[in-house]
Amino acid sequence: MNFIAIKMCALPGAPPAPPPGKRKEIYKYDAPWTVYSMNWSIRPDKRFRLALGSFVEEYNNKVQIVSLDEETSEFTAKSTFDHPYPTTKIMWIPDAKGVFPDLLATSGDYLRNKNSDFCAPLTSFDWNEVDPNLLGTSSIDTTCTIWGLETGQVLGRVNLVSGHVKTQLIAHDKEVYDIAFSRAGGGRDMFASVGADGSVRMFDLRHLEHSTIIYEDPQHHPLLRLGWNKQDPNYLATMAMDALEVVILDVRVPCTPVARLNNHRACVNSIAWAPHSSCHICTAADDHQALIWDIQSMPRAIEDPILAYTAAGEINQIQWSSTQPDWIAICYNNSLEILRV
Repeated sequence: MNFIAIKMCALPGAPPAPPPGKRKEIYKYDAPWTVYSMNWSIRPDKRFRLALGSFVEEYNNKVQIVSLDEETSEFTAKSTFDHPYPTTKIMWIPDAKGVFPDLLATSGDYLRNKNSDFCAPLTSFDWNEVDPNLLGTSSIDTTCTIWGLETGQVLGRVNLVSGHVKTQLIAHDKEVYDIAFSRAGGGRDMFASVGADGSVRMFDLRHLEHSTIIYEDPQHHPLLRLGWNKQDPNYLATMAMDALEVVILDVRVPCTPVARLNNHRACVNSIAWAPHSSCHICTAADDHQALIWDIQSMPRAIEDPILAYTAAGEINQIQWSSTQPDWIAICYNNSLEILRV
């Protein structure tokens, strides 16, 4: 097993490990192109299905759907479609019960609002887990937009999906780089965003005339990503551009980080909270490292991760499977790996 145990501990809530010899610890897929966005399928009947966004060239990029055959231990590409611009993010609909159509969303420069003559490139988006008819996008034009989706009737095997702008707001003073819905307050109306102005801001769809600045980077460095704790909505993580650390924030104590995770030796690229535990988070960076941290001792300093994995390249994306919390996916260069923790 290539995840190195720095301090032995079992992650709470994870399913029991399979009998010896029944499953490998690592599965790898080599894509034809560089992979830099990726997401696990949520559906329980598609346990090892992932979507990969690949960069080919500026106006010719690909999205692949790959699936692991557990009998042969091999990934196979199930389908591939063109994507005019590189995908800035890719997500399956958060629908664990299979109630909604089996949808996949991507963001990129080419996504436009048909009702506007000008629409700036989208940097990221998030799909509301409580209400999958809501989707929020962030853009370089300083705005966040909340979309309402309507899934139409099935024509053959194609679902007609349309959307309308429910609300658009100026969220930051500069470009907005990420948006994420919170599970607080019922999980439908609260979301946060980060951007080039170096701030984390929180919004409530019911009271959009107000926003709360949770944190500002001391040097006003742009904040690139944020992620909410999946079990405790009081906590979120963010990272600044070119930073070697991840900052953990408590919304009850704004503006002062409760922890800094700073064992990486190169720029952090991605963060993923455990879906089943309030005190575990994974970070990945240009130093080829994916690190899992236990933060339950906060506010005492978190000095070392509990698990570490070294990849063969700079890890640009990490995703923790919400339906199989003992599996993490990483991508680097043209490779996807899923790792059992």
